[in-house]
Amino acid sequence: MLPADLQRALTSAAAASRLLVTSDFDGTLAPIVSNPADARPLAEAADALVALAGLPDTASALISGRALEVLRALSGMPATVHLVGSHGAEFASGFAHEVDDALLQRITAELADIAAGKPGVTVETKPASVALHVRNASADDGEAALAQAREASANWDAQLTEGKAVLEFAVIQTDKGEAIDILRSQENATAVVFFGDDVTDEKAFRRLRGDDVGVKVGPGETLATYRVESPEDVAASLKYLLDSRRAQSG
Repeated sequence: MLPADLQRALTSAAAASRLLVTSDFDGTLAPIVSNPADARPLAEAADALVALAGLPDTASALISGRALEVLRALSGMPATVHLVGSHGAEFASGFAHEVDDALLQRITAELADIAAGKPGVTVETKPASVALHVRNASADDGEAALAQAREASANWDAQLTEGKAVLEFAVIQTDKGEAIDILRSQENATAVVFFGDDVTDEKAFRRLRGDDVGVKVGPGETLATYRVESPEDVAASLKYLLDSRRAQSG
C-alpha cells in the first residue's frame, strides 16, 4: 500500500492538463544489481511508463546516468518514451554541451591505473564521462580507489558526481534538473512527477515546483516531498498514477 499522502499527490498530478512523468533507471525503475549490464526494469513499472506515454496530453521519460545507447538497450523502451542519458546531458538530438574528448581519454587512462590490481574496481567509459565503480570491491580496495580518484581529480577540469559506490567524472555539465526543465518546456507540461533514488537525483528534485511531485526511493536525506522503499513501490506508484490518469481523462 502506498503512503496516503503520496496517493493524494499522485491523484492531484493525474488531473494536470499536461502531465510529464519522469524517472531515474537504476535503483528506481530497475533494481540495483551487482553487474550493471544485468539491470532491467520491473515489468509492471515499464508497462505503466509506456502506457502513460500513450495517454492524451501525457508524456513520460527516463533520465539516467547511463549512456543514452546503453539506457535504450537495457530499458527496452519504445520511441514514445523520452530517454535522456549521461545524468541529463545526452538527448536523442545530441549533447546539451560540447564534449572534451582529450580530457575524457586522460581521465579514463588515469582511472584505469587506479583500478589496476584492485579486484572488483571497474572503470566505465561513457560518451561524456568516466565512472569508477567499487560496488564489487573489498572495502579496503574500494575506499583506496575512491580516495585516489578524488585526489587525481584535483587536476581535472571535470564535474564530479558521487553516487552509491561510484564516482563519475563528466567532461560536460550534467544536470537532471536541467533535463526536466527541457522536457517540461518541450511538452508544455503543467505538472511533473519524478522518481529517483540516488544523490544525483537531488538536482532534479531541486527543480520541481508548484504541483510537481518528487518521490525519493529508499533511505537518505532528500529534497523530495515523498518517499517509498523500493523499485516495487515505484512500479505500484506508476500503476496508481496510470489508473488515476485514465479515470480522470474519462
